[in-house]
Amino acid sequence: MGRYNALNIVWQALQGNQNWQRVWRDPQPKAHYDVIIIGGGGHGLATAYYLAKLHGITRVAVLEKGWLGGGNVGRNTTIVRSNYMLDGNAPFYEHGMNLWRSMAQDLNYNVMFSPRGVLNLAHNKAQYDEYARRGNAMRLNGIDAEILSRDEVLQREPILVTSAAERFPIFGGLLQPQAGNARHDAVAWGYARAADRLGVDLIQNCEVVDFIQQGEKVVGVTTNRGDIYADKVGMAVAGNTSRLTSKLGLHLPIESHVLQAFVTEPYKPVINGVVTYGGGGHFYISQSNKGGLVFGGDIDGYNSYAQRGNLPVFEDVITAGLSIMPSLSRVKLLRNWGGIMDMSMDGSPIIDTGPIDGLYLNTGWCYGGFKATPASGWCFAYTIANNQAHALNKAFTLDRFAKGYAIDEKGAGPYPKAH
Repeated sequence: MGRYNALNIVWQALQGNQNWQRVWRDPQPKAHYDVIIIGGGGHGLATAYYLAKLHGITRVAVLEKGWLGGGNVGRNTTIVRSNYMLDGNAPFYEHGMNLWRSMAQDLNYNVMFSPRGVLNLAHNKAQYDEYARRGNAMRLNGIDAEILSRDEVLQREPILVTSAAERFPIFGGLLQPQAGNARHDAVAWGYARAADRLGVDLIQNCEVVDFIQQGEKVVGVTTNRGDIYADKVGMAVAGNTSRLTSKLGLHLPIESHVLQAFVTEPYKPVINGVVTYGGGGHFYISQSNKGGLVFGGDIDGYNSYAQRGNLPVFEDVITAGLSIMPSLSRVKLLRNWGGIMDMSMDGSPIIDTGPIDGLYLNTGWCYGGFKATPASGWCFAYTIANNQAHALNKAFTLDRFAKGYAIDEKGAGPYPKAH
């Protein structure tokens, strides 16, 4: 397949767009691979791509039970940021930001990364001081950050409520100017196309139903399309991790919860970047390139594998949004959906070799899955290729829970639903 470029697009248009080649192959599964990646979402596809590109491992199969990009990578609010404070998180997510900046050129696919800024609102002096601390820590780690006054916040986002009677007054905010949004399905398609060009087999409608073990080692998987063997098996299946690891008798420190998201009909531009509200509730909002207002809030508090949520969280999200943007009461909601979050005990991910030989884990992403896509794939590929964590994900090993080295960015304690 040729590279996408302006000349190619013009030439295809003159040909009536009848000569475009298939974006990726539809191969039959082989009997044996060097590496199997379970999960054809953003993390799985990115892992396969970096295994082939950076480590020369091309005998790789990505097994997806549905269609590529049909899971959480297509069920999120597209926010990309690295405004973390703790040492374990900050370098990892900032590495991801650097990969986001060059992703379109690297993959030869427009992922529509738009660094329009992410603004966290402060609603009292204590919260403002906490954001100042976080912003200073970010700058010490080489991450862009700006502390804004109330007037600067309202100048940037004039749609926010300014009434003197507002329940949660805006005191100021923390801005990461180079953060923003990307197109979620384009990320999946870009990594899929690039991995396929390097020889990776992308196998859709191939559900893993069990693992194949020889002694104490995982040597393959049983699927609805037959047994497939591999030297190494990596898992990147988000909220379905517990389902699969139960086949091996493993019980990981994660829970599965539903996170709802919402989008309105398209409107003229009213929001400049991403705005998050964390005073008396949890709410975040941005505007897509199509004009729709995309927003979300807390997870549903109960464990679930459903891809839809219930009305109490729906009401909570809308209430929080209206408290800082009363004008939202006049917009028309187009649709809502849910993604399955694999919530870890400290709110930070697990990227590690598994407790069983031949098994590798990528899970526990909580709210951070989409923005971490390139860094996750990069680090997971390194971990699989070298049988050990990279310096960027060495803090995300599974044994940190046993050793007491939690990375609790939110400070919520060992309660997965609180993260």
